[in-house]
Amino acid sequence: MSHGHNKVDITEDNSSDIEIYLNSIFNNIENPLFVKDQSSRLLLVNDACCSMFGLTREEMIGKTLAEQVPINEREHFLSIDRQVLEEGKEILCEEALTASGKQTRIIQTRKTRFTDRQGNYFLVGVINDITERKQAKEELRLAANVFTHALESIMITDNTGTFIEVNETFTRMSGYSRDEVMGKTPRILKSGRQSSSFYKEMWHKLLTKGYWRGELWNRRKNGEIYAEMLTINAVKDSDGNVQQYVALSTDITQLKQYQRKLERIAHYDVLTNVPNRVLLSDLLSKAIMQCQRRNKILAVAFLDIDGFKSINDSHGHNIGDELLIAFSKRIKDALREGDTLARIGGDEFIVVMSDLEKPDNSKLVLERLLKTTINPFVLTEAEVRVSTSIGVAFYPQDGLDADQLIRHSDRAMYDAKRAGKNCYHLFDIAQDNAVKLQLENINDIRLAIEKRELLLHYQPKVNMQTGEVIGVEALIRWQHPVRGLIPSLEFLPVTEGHEIGLEIGEWVLNNALEQIKHWQKMGITVPVSVNISAYQLQQADFVTRLQTLLTAHPQVKSNCLELEVLETSELSNISRVSDTMTACHKLGLRFALDDFGTGYSSLNHLRRLPTQVIKIDQSFVRDMLEDADDLAIVEGVIGLASAFKRDVIAEGVETIAHGAALLKLGCKLAQGFGIARPMPAIDIPKWIDNWKPHNSWQNKDN
Repeated sequence: MSHGHNKVDITEDNSSDIEIYLNSIFNNIENPLFVKDQSSRLLLVNDACCSMFGLTREEMIGKTLAEQVPINEREHFLSIDRQVLEEGKEILCEEALTASGKQTRIIQTRKTRFTDRQGNYFLVGVINDITERKQAKEELRLAANVFTHALESIMITDNTGTFIEVNETFTRMSGYSRDEVMGKTPRILKSGRQSSSFYKEMWHKLLTKGYWRGELWNRRKNGEIYAEMLTINAVKDSDGNVQQYVALSTDITQLKQYQRKLERIAHYDVLTNVPNRVLLSDLLSKAIMQCQRRNKILAVAFLDIDGFKSINDSHGHNIGDELLIAFSKRIKDALREGDTLARIGGDEFIVVMSDLEKPDNSKLVLERLLKTTINPFVLTEAEVRVSTSIGVAFYPQDGLDADQLIRHSDRAMYDAKRAGKNCYHLFDIAQDNAVKLQLENINDIRLAIEKRELLLHYQPKVNMQTGEVIGVEALIRWQHPVRGLIPSLEFLPVTEGHEIGLEIGEWVLNNALEQIKHWQKMGITVPVSVNISAYQLQQADFVTRLQTLLTAHPQVKSNCLELEVLETSELSNISRVSDTMTACHKLGLRFALDDFGTGYSSLNHLRRLPTQVIKIDQSFVRDMLEDADDLAIVEGVIGLASAFKRDVIAEGVETIAHGAALLKLGCKLAQGFGIARPMPAIDIPKWIDNWKPHNSWQNKDN
């Protein structure tokens, strides 16, 4: 080797070493390399190239690589080789590669022509696997597309709460453009409806839990107030420090307006605009608690218009409605400030007078009511005269709860009717007698349990359109040795809140499970729903006892048992009841909200309790064909069930016409005397075999 002029003299002795060095470098380069001849056939490939294709050198030399390209792309692949070899172009191209059954990869190949000393052309290729880069790029594109076109409003702020990005839905919802909010905070949206404590609690949960979810009222750029369901999540780095906040929200303004409208329909009498029976129950319960705290007396007066039916018959319903409106106005004008008037149906009204020192304090108001209603009513097309019969019950001497006071005042009203009408009558049975009677009834029921006089009947529930029997409801009956078969409403209410009520509730669950097992042995699988009292549901060991019953019936699938909770039940701790229901869901059970629409907290129960089914109360269904108010409530409940994604079933379907009307409103599930009366368990299999829905119910227009 000569060292003059820094030239390397390659001799025969060291040329083989250089070849070894070059070969080592060629095969240790991470990127696949290859050399092709003028026919696009491989002359050289490095180790990385062999590894990518999963082939040995011997399997690759002499091939074109086109064999590894999808058939429909091979001609294009070879045409690129020809352009490089014939035109001397350097080409950067992408191809899809599937080698040796491996996952398809996306490769980027740089192809260059070089010429040897003899003037022969060769193609040199360098391959770069860009699959991950392409996937990351596609994921970024998809993420950007989702962000831009999401139906939810998306806001991103830094850790100080300053906007750094919003999507198009946010700008449409708020009215602010992206540029208008950049550098600002969400405080520009504040409506003023939430207190400072609300925001303090929100930030406390964000900082401690890392998320917050709830309803919020905000203000659009044009000043309009809107409601939204908002979820905020804190985005943290690897050290747990908050970097950004991401908020997703949905405009629920229309849903809130719909809720308010339904609340109005459900709780106020449409004709007279005074509270109805549903709202009265809540208002009266609150008034009782207030009187209890203040050690005061409360009067419940039950008013019935004397002769109202004859006016309806002789003058028509329009005049009757006009009279009811005028009557309610006179009653309200005669009451003291703070007294309550409610219409509970037809020509029946309730007046609640609270904060009385003694029963005699109600006399002036009662006499004023009689006097004001006996004066003639001058209506649009007639002048009519009526009088009023009033029954009065007092808290606490005549009853301790709303239902009892209303029942006792109703009974006293009939005494006023019998006394000649146009007068008031005071309920005169002492509270002690009522308590004694309740204890006697409870003792009778306890004996009935011991003598095995209680039994279950079952009422089918069906899909009126398809004819499918979707289940049966278990209804307790008392086979009394003297009085015969007694329905539950005549003996069960006195057990509410009493230990014997828990015993009966567990008896019903156990017998329902036994019946399901018996039907299963006959080849019949039919879900059974059981009514659960609020008292039983709120027992601390309810889930444990229920699980014990299910374990004792291993053949019965838990999804064959459904629990129905009365919407009017006294659910004192909604949060705990919700947790109990969630625990029951994990056991496989479903819940239905029974008698929906008859309780003041309907919407609150629907929103907070994880029920799957809403049962429309039969009182609304029964009169929906004649009473526009009941029809509106039924329609509203069906709409609300759809909005909250709940199944809906109607009780009290007594006629074919009821079923047809419900189907037109979108309610397909029903039970009632028009389908089947409650029956002994032995009759259910035959009924299922023979039952068919009415032809009109199967009409596709329904």
